[in-house]
Amino acid sequence: MPMAAEDIEGLIRQSIPDAQVQITDLAGDGDHYAARVVAESFRGISRVERTRRVYAALGGRMGGELHALQLTTDVPAGA
Repeated sequence: MPMAAEDIEGLIRQSIPDAQVQITDLAGDGDHYAARVVAESFRGISRVERTRRVYAALGGRMGGELHALQLTTDVPAGA
């Protein structure tokens, strides 16, 4: 069963409280999403570690409930 964008956003925010999360349904099917996650807590850590933290927030749903996620992570600008 597909995941709702709101569920993905909620899981990420629960695990990364300072995150600004933008979810886009790429195919309109609830299975293929893009996520942009911006968090101050990402500052100073590698992109690989940022990705790991987001995937950990999803609790193993990748490849199951959530088929595909195009992920972009960043830190807030100007800080």
